[in-house]
Amino acid sequence: MPVAVADTTPLRYLTEIGHLDLLPRLLETIFIPPVVYQELQHPGGLQIVLTVLFSAPAWLKIVPTEVADDDRVLIALDDGEKAALTLGVNVGAGLILLDERKGAAAARIKGLEFTVTLGILIRASQRQWIDLAEFFARARQTKFYSTPSA
Repeated sequence: MPVAVADTTPLRYLTEIGHLDLLPRLLETIFIPPVVYQELQHPGGLQIVLTVLFSAPAWLKIVPTEVADDDRVLIALDDGEKAALTLGVNVGAGLILLDERKGAAAARIKGLEFTVTLGILIRASQRQWIDLAEFFARARQTKFYSTPSA
């Protein structure tokens, strides 16, 4: 099982739809930079996300990350994406979890394998751990968004 690095949105979406438990089943360890942890704790965030994170799952590791100010590939990204991609490169992550198009484009440029939240759910569905039809029904009740190219 590969080590992965996650940006904020996949963790938030998977928690919202009750499938955060898929990550430790698919991946050995998930690293997140401190800025992602801070974004997940935002006062406007969902209580369920805060509850899960405060339980500090053993498979989720916060790793200090310093983002280079002069990295032109990362310039158009938000702080969480910048830090997640930098951390991914630094730890040699086998997978980056992110949902934004600009982040995916930067991951490609940096030679990092990535997947979106839907990709995690498809992998789980292929193992018959979840029903994708049920997922889509639940996702309609959240802010989950996916495009065909994501």
